[in-house]
Amino acid sequence: MSIQDSRNVEPRPAPQPGAAQQSTGGAIIDAEGHEIPITEEMIQRACKQLDESCDEKSG
Repeated sequence: MSIQDSRNVEPRPAPQPGAAQQSTGGAIIDAEGHEIPITEEMIQRACKQLDESCDEKSG
């Protein structure tokens, strides 16, 4: 039995524009020591920026 078989994996619905962002459970600490929850929107934005930077380098 694999790890994947033992956990309940259900697809999550995409976040709705304008909906309140829920924390993903992680956080970052800013320069002043404040904890900032990492949201789904932050992750999506970072992935988009990464994709765009890879496209610029390969093109």
